[in-house]
Amino acid sequence: MSVTIALTKGRPLKDALSLLKGIEIEPLVDITASRKLIFDTNHADIKLMVLRGIDVATYVEHGIADMGMAGRDVILEQGENGFYQPLDLKIGICQMMVAALKDEKPLPGRIKVATKFVNIAKRYYAEIGVQADIIKLYGAMELAPVTGLSHRIVDIVETGNTLKANGLVTIAHIADISARLIVNKTSMKTKYEAIQNIIMQLSLRVESQ
Repeated sequence: MSVTIALTKGRPLKDALSLLKGIEIEPLVDITASRKLIFDTNHADIKLMVLRGIDVATYVEHGIADMGMAGRDVILEQGENGFYQPLDLKIGICQMMVAALKDEKPLPGRIKVATKFVNIAKRYYAEIGVQADIIKLYGAMELAPVTGLSHRIVDIVETGNTLKANGLVTIAHIADISARLIVNKTSMKTKYEAIQNIIMQLSLRVESQ
């Protein structure tokens, strides 16, 4: 009975592959140089799937992948109830923050917030009791307050250098972000031994780093 593990393409992929290599799971070809999406590994019963980050949680929730490595930002945005989260992988560490212009002018009663994390932003502003219109953007978030598109942004912050370069500062912390191991609920039952073995090995690997 094979186990399929979904990984996030792009920057997180290198760290994910390094973790898997640490527990002796390696793809048979160079994933970073291939256009394929599903890869055989040195274990006949383990396959890897490479997806956009936002799709990893969806594929795991629907059982197309048995396990996945997804950022907590994606998990919080899409909802956490569709799968188990047995392990914080301690990679891709950053923070979900609210940022505003350093010389912010007085705000109106209802503010505009730009973000690609629409659900996270809606929940956050509802919890603090601030009326906010959410504007969905996919990139160049820092431009929104500078150009007057929004008053504030909700975004992932690693070093803060990009914010600083555009005259923005962080003003509120929403959540700590890192990659999490997620597991399909049905797969956990039907493939328990194989999945639990991977969880245990990854857990030991993470603790040893």
